[in-house]
Amino acid sequence: MEDLIRIRRLSWFCARAVLALGVMLAGGPGAASAAADNPVEAAVKAAYLYKFGAFVRWPDSAFESPSAAVNVCIAGTDPFGDKLDKAVSGQRIGDRPIVVRRLKTVDPGSGCQILYVGGPDDKEVAAALSAVRGAAVLTVTDDGRGGAAGILQFVIKDNRVRFSIDDQKAAEHGLELSSRLLQLAVSVKPRA
Repeated sequence: MEDLIRIRRLSWFCARAVLALGVMLAGGPGAASAAADNPVEAAVKAAYLYKFGAFVRWPDSAFESPSAAVNVCIAGTDPFGDKLDKAVSGQRIGDRPIVVRRLKTVDPGSGCQILYVGGPDDKEVAAALSAVRGAAVLTVTDDGRGGAAGILQFVIKDNRVRFSIDDQKAAEHGLELSSRLLQLAVSVKPRA
């Protein structure tokens, strides 16, 4: 039942976000490429980023204690600014509070449960993802950079912020993603 409520909230959020972003980006084919600097796109991604957490099951070992916060970490270029901090203010994932952390470097002990890695430098993105490979961290990146990709990737499709999922990578990180989240993705690479 709780899962159904979460998916309804995410579906409602997605529909509103898609509508808002579609209006903002309706300027034509070149508009999507300009979306990287779009504050509406950043706000939509910020809201998605922490809401993904409601659809992830982490192993108990991912947290220091049963009441420990979910750490949402940002590495590389931060497109969110204070939008993410405002989005998570007063929010919880399950019974856990949410803490936003900005990292200069990523290492296996960074303590992140969700890690967004942004920026144009594919080597930096790949290095950050490599640092947490196999750890119980939900990695998120932007599509379109070529090689380095997180478990979830933000995708601009039809001038809308959507996401794709690599469920095999989620399995390699010891994470269980809700089937409902998988249904909302524009594409899913299934686990083997």
